[in-house]
Formats: sequence, C-alpha cells, structure tokens
Amino acid sequence: MENKNRFTLSKVVERFSYGCGDFGCNIIYTAMSAFLMLYYTDYAGVSSLAVGTVMMVSRLFDGVTDLIMGVIVDRTKSKYGKARPWLLRMCVPFAVSGVLLFSVPVSWAPTPKLVYVFITYNLVSSIIYTAINVPYSALNALMTQDPYERSVLSIFRNLLATAGTLTVNTCTLPLVEYFGDHAQAWTKTFCVLGVLSVIAFLINFFGTKERVKAANASAGKEGNIPFGTGMKALFQNKYWIMMTGMLALFFLMYSVNGGATVYFAKDILGDRDLVSTINGIFNIVQIAGMFFIAMLVKKYGKRNVFAAGLVFDMIGMMILNFSGGSMGMIVVSSIIRGIGNACGGATMWAMVSDTIDYGEWKTGVRTEGLVNSACSFGYKIGNGIGSALLGLILELGGYVGEAAVQSASALASIRVCFVWIPMGVYAVGLVIMKFYHLDQEFDGIIKDLQKRAGQNSK
Repeated sequence: MENKNRFTLSKVVERFSYGCGDFGCNIIYTAMSAFLMLYYTDYAGVSSLAVGTVMMVSRLFDGVTDLIMGVIVDRTKSKYGKARPWLLRMCVPFAVSGVLLFSVPVSWAPTPKLVYVFITYNLVSSIIYTAINVPYSALNALMTQDPYERSVLSIFRNLLATAGTLTVNTCTLPLVEYFGDHAQAWTKTFCVLGVLSVIAFLINFFGTKERVKAANASAGKEGNIPFGTGMKALFQNKYWIMMTGMLALFFLMYSVNGGATVYFAKDILGDRDLVSTINGIFNIVQIAGMFFIAMLVKKYGKRNVFAAGLVFDMIGMMILNFSGGSMGMIVVSSIIRGIGNACGGATMWAMVSDTIDYGEWKTGVRTEGLVNSACSFGYKIGNGIGSALLGLILELGGYVGEAAVQSASALASIRVCFVWIPMGVYAVGLVIMKFYHLDQEFDGIIKDLQKRAGQNSK
C-alpha cells in the first residue's frame, strides 16, 4: 500500500488533474440539471410534461449503454490503461453534443421539436456522457488502493466538480443575457462552455496514471470476465447495492432540486438572479469545506462524515424553505448546505471505489468498469425519474412558463420539488448509512487481496 503521508508536488498535480475530469463532466451535467428544463419551457417552447416524459423514457437507453460501456472499459487494453483512453477520445464529441442540446430549432412545429429534443437528449445522456463518465468514474479505483488517497482524490474530484457547477450556475444566465437572452443565445453560451470542458478533460488525461491491477492479473484472467459472471458478482456485493441505491436517490434529488432552483428563486423568492446567490454561496462554501474534510475522514471515516453531511443538508434546506426571501437567511442556509454537500461530495465516490475491492475480496471478480457503469445506470435512472417528476409535478401544479404570476398550486409544486423531495432523500440516506460498515473492514480486505496477489505471482 502507498505511503499515506508522503506529500509531493507531482501527487498534488495528479490529484488536481483527476478532479478536472468532473469539472468537464459538470459543464453539461449541471446545465442539464439546472437550466435545460427552463430552456425547453421558456425559450424553445416545449411542454414541461413532454420533456419530463422524454427524460424518463431515455433512461431505458441509458441502462443498456452504461452496462455496455462498463464492459468496454474492463476489456480495454492500451498503453494508457483501461479508462484514460476514453477521456481523450470523447472530450470533443462531449462538447459538441452539449451545444446541440441547447440548439432546438424554435421555428419548428411542436412534434418535430420534440423529436429533436429526444434525439439530442439521448445522444448526450445515453451515449456520449456515458462514454466519458463511466471510464472517468472507474479511474479512481485504477489509480490507487489506498483508502485515504481515494478520499483525497474524491475531494479533488468534488472540488473541481463544484468549480464546474459554480462556473455553469454563475456564468450561464449572464452569458445568455450577453448574447441576447433568446434561444440562440443559449447555443452561443454552450459553445463557450464546451471549450472549457475539452480543456478540462485534456488535463485529466495527461495528468493521471493507472496503477492498480486485479489480484488475479498475473494469472492472465484480468479483463476476460464474462458479463454474466460480473453481474452476478455485483449482486453479491451488499455495499455496492447500498451505494448504488444511495446514488440513485441522490441523483433523483439533484435533478428535481437543481431543476427547481430557478423556479424557486423566480416565483417564490421573487428574483431569478437569486439563483446565482443561492448556488454561488453554496458552491463556494462547498469548495472551502473540501479542504478540511480529509482530516475528518481520516479521524471519523467516510461513512460518518457522509452521514453528518446529510444532517447539515436537512438543516440548511429547512432554513431556506422558511427564509421568506430574507437575504440573511438565504446566506446562512447556503453556508450550511455547502458544508453538508462538502461532506457528501468528499466521500461518496471514494465509497463506491471501496466497494470494488470488497467485491473482489468476496467473489474473486474485479470489474471497475462494470461496477461504475452499473452505479451510473442506477443514478441515471434516479436522474431520469427526477426529471420526469419535476415536469410532472410542475404540470400537475398548473405551472405556466409565460405567466407573470403563478397560482398557489404551482408555487406549492415548486416547494415540493425544491424542498420536500430532497428532505425525504436525506432521511432515507441516513437509514442506509446505518448498515454500511465497510470502513471498519477495509484494511483487512486489502491485506487479504495483497496476499492473494502475492500467491498468484509465484
């Protein structure tokens, strides 16, 4: 196992480079979560219910493409490793697909427009985002088996992911207004943001290195695991099941809450520009909090830090719900929620990587790509259901995109999406964490895997 305490410039550079991958991913993911529904309803003139249905149905395609990509990653053999080649191959298509997403031909009739939405949404979510995000998610487990270093990598991942989210949340609407505040302005905005994503993925590719091999690699079995065997091993991995369920719920919540933020600011707080204030403070605090999370993880473990973050999230959300538009309360809420998200962001993906080692120890099968692609399938299902819920709840509440003032039922539907669904997810997360004990077991698991690797090399 690697020296946990050695600090070198090259290690910091590699951590930063690793984090840049999620900066690039979040350029499109945050845009889809926070602004895509608004763009479709208020600029492109597409029904929120129709869009929500498209997003939910699209998850069926995601399930297939995620698993296919996981198998591809596990079977990739190149001088760059399993995951890194895909970062290089897909970065430019990723940026181009983001531009297409925000280029709905507004002059078209409703049905052709909906067809365009269906095709471009699936191109981004089901194919291109999958082809770059699945290998990126697998990269953590391929870089190191040191649990502390994985946590630090996850901290850098979330630092840069938050920076990407902050960039999109604070720059998107001002850029749209700068380019004319019409449908074409969104296309120009994502041309600019797409270039940023390409740069981020190139840094990610050139600045990282894959080091971890399976315990049976010396026996010539690595990368030749049948799909059925890999899937069976996944469902024998109780911690993978917990984390996949947790991710599905969290991304459902992110989709509903993120998409509702602009509606909450515009229609309940009375000022659309408060999106930048709410998300800006929230993300800045999350970034600052990341610098202290490593110490907490080292002392209390990933699971306990994650659970504490859920409690902070719940407190912050309740303060914002009852803020009444008070700027002071909005700031306090965003600070508390930022701390909560720092705790979750610093630990969640490292916990997923730890389930890979647990699965290999329990079943003898190591499949970084399949584990992460199946997790991706889970959280994309959650994201798709969340997107559909957002559209459905707004439609049932009677939300009208062009209305100057929304009805009481529409305002209630916004609160359900922005506040109460996230509160329920946080509560369920605390229950799941009650049964997660991998932190205490991990050192013994790694020692046993190293022993097996030594025996296979003889």
